[in-house]
Amino acid sequence: MSTFGTLFKVTTYGESHCKSVGCIVDGCPPGLELTEADIQPQLTRRRPGQSKLSTPRNESDLVEIQSGTENGVTLGSPIGMLVKNKDHRPGDYSETDLYPRPSHADWTYIQKYGSKSSSGGGRSSARETIGRVAAGAIAEKVLFKVNKIEIVAFVSSIGKIKMNTDPDNKEFIELLNNISRDDVDSYGPIRCPDEIKREEMVKLIEHYRDSKDSIGGVVTCVIRNCPPGLGEPCFDKLEAKLAHAMLSLPATKGFEFGSGFKGTELPGSKHNDAFIFDENLNRLKTKSNNSGGIQGGISNGENIYFSVAFKSAATISQEQETYTYDGKPGVLAARGRHDPSVTPRAVPIVESMAALVIMDAYLQQQARNSTRLLINN
Repeated sequence: MSTFGTLFKVTTYGESHCKSVGCIVDGCPPGLELTEADIQPQLTRRRPGQSKLSTPRNESDLVEIQSGTENGVTLGSPIGMLVKNKDHRPGDYSETDLYPRPSHADWTYIQKYGSKSSSGGGRSSARETIGRVAAGAIAEKVLFKVNKIEIVAFVSSIGKIKMNTDPDNKEFIELLNNISRDDVDSYGPIRCPDEIKREEMVKLIEHYRDSKDSIGGVVTCVIRNCPPGLGEPCFDKLEAKLAHAMLSLPATKGFEFGSGFKGTELPGSKHNDAFIFDENLNRLKTKSNNSGGIQGGISNGENIYFSVAFKSAATISQEQETYTYDGKPGVLAARGRHDPSVTPRAVPIVESMAALVIMDAYLQQQARNSTRLLINN
């Protein structure tokens, strides 16, 4: 459906070309200082029209808080947020009334609902993620305030051009320890930390853009300062909730955390994360982090890191042979504006969904800890 979360709940609304998109956030603690200025930076990082490597659709994506705050402080009641669609052109999609776009959701939406949005991707459009990003900004502010939790994502591959993200690569581990969002944004529209690979990625996206085509990529994300103990055993393991969140995003095709699939190539003797005692933290920590900060579905206090694969955008301007809904052959050349690669703009969206997962898990664990203390006292 359109709601995500247990205690920190987010419901998004809106289609790609309707009057507005937004969300309702339920479960935000009262007393948090919150204004549009806390939310806008992430929406600005996500918005279209940022560079020649993204869709030319030009939206300012200015957020308006409609409810849930008073004098810039949260009340504990539902927070409503709205972003108006301004540069929308429903007429660009008239041909989709005749043809389902290959690899898009036109056909499946009709099979499910008996109808679809006549303009753009409707709810399957990346425009829906505006509500997620706005909600994630609130979660991030709470998480940083209570535990200095930091969430930073970046582009690690475009097409076959890849950074070295092997778990035994010391430079990569050091990058996860120190990279900031300011660093990521300083890498230009591609948002890749590797200077050499970055230039190659830009040229590759430009090639596909000029060919009226698209190309996919991977976003890697790190969550720092996450306290140990978050996540529920069995069905709601922390990595499972993160996977759920990430794979709910448009255009996603894969998720892996920690050593991921590369971990299958290592014997247990090399893959196991040995424990050591940290005098500064006054607790155990691990010498390596192949587990990606999660063991048994529960955070262990190390950096949580994972990667999300985004496919090539389905909407392209090349002519494609296809069929009409009633089975007649034809040719479709989409006129809608699209990203030649969605990956760079996905960076703040991945960060936001990670924040929603950690926020919900944090509130659940706080409820458990508070009750445990009352029982023991």
